[in-house]
Amino acid sequence: MLKSVVRYGYVPFMLLGVNGAAIALAATGASKLWLIGLLPAAIGCSFAAERALPYEAEWNSPAGDGGRDVAHAGVNELLLLISVGVIPVLAATVTVADVWPHSWPFVLQVLVAVLIADLGITLTHYASHKISLLWRFHAVHHSIKRFYGFNGLMKHPLHQTLEMSAGVAPLILIGLPVDVASALALAVAVQLLLQHSNADYRIGALKYVLALNEGHRFHHLKWAGVGDVNFGLFTLAWDHLLGTFSYDPARRFTSEQLGMAAKPDYPTAYLAQLAEPFRASGACQAEPTGHAPAVQERAVR
Repeated sequence: MLKSVVRYGYVPFMLLGVNGAAIALAATGASKLWLIGLLPAAIGCSFAAERALPYEAEWNSPAGDGGRDVAHAGVNELLLLISVGVIPVLAATVTVADVWPHSWPFVLQVLVAVLIADLGITLTHYASHKISLLWRFHAVHHSIKRFYGFNGLMKHPLHQTLEMSAGVAPLILIGLPVDVASALALAVAVQLLLQHSNADYRIGALKYVLALNEGHRFHHLKWAGVGDVNFGLFTLAWDHLLGTFSYDPARRFTSEQLGMAAKPDYPTAYLAQLAEPFRASGACQAEPTGHAPAVQERAVR
């Protein structure tokens, strides 16, 4: 019974329940301290779902990466919360024209913010796989060897800042209200937890639309070119347009398929990962796509 609840109820609970609570609180102008409460609750639900119904049981056990992942998550979520706090200052100085639909229902305003941010973040993510300087910083995220909720929060803080800036800057230019930004910030955190979750949940045909774990696992295949798919944060709409959508229902993922084939010895300690993009070794030259085992080609769009 519990497994069925997690399999079919976990995603609706997170997307509609947790995000819904954030939207309801933000709409009333409640104190931003509610973010501090909802975020740990979402993380707790993520870990509980992964243990109740794991996709790969061994991914629930730390492999010398537990403390590092907590450090990444703590720093990046703090940056996310700080960004919400500085939005009023930015809005007062860089807003070009306040054309934000303030009169719309609050939930629709959040949805508009999600869709606009999704485009900016997706394109930055895509560029990070094509531009060597950006890849240096994004490689931190692709060094993972197990796939679980905290992986979504495991990013170099400079790359996290770049992605969020690309998503939020267009919104600030048109007058993004801080309450909408607060709901958006939590939605990003929830999405990252779901997208990298080790829970073996199901979303049916929505896996072709929403950027969740069934599709995002393909993005973390370790071979250059093969993993250059499914870049979306919230949706896969832009991947369909870019021709980068990939899905194979027969694929089964293991730790041996994750990471970076061209850089299997990528640093694993937190401070070493922060420093690696600035080192000569941080270039992580991509392995030619043709070097991937033939069986892996099935994962390419």
